[in-house]
Amino acid sequence: MYEVTERRRKLEDGTEITTYTREVISCNILQVEAGTNGFQGGDSGHGSRTYFRIKDLASTDINIRSHTDSYGGSEFEVTLGGDCELETMIRALKFITKVLEDESQEVYD
Repeated sequence: MYEVTERRRKLEDGTEITTYTREVISCNILQVEAGTNGFQGGDSGHGSRTYFRIKDLASTDINIRSHTDSYGGSEFEVTLGGDCELETMIRALKFITKVLEDESQEVYD
């Protein structure tokens, strides 16, 4: 089992949300944080906010690139090296998914 820490995070636009953080430990260590204030009835102007962060705490072979194209479209790419990185990233993404599903208070079939 792992420890999950609950905290309040203030986003860049001033919105405060509850987030949940845990460490994913193998030969490398990731710290994962995720949260949302759930569905708010529309686009971002209605106030819905979703946040997640993955941080390398030790020995992760990770490369992250972000890019904005000439039309203003944004993307980010993550490249991992190694079996443990694959394993810990799968666990990190599962944690993010669980937090966002639980906190969105939506029913999933």
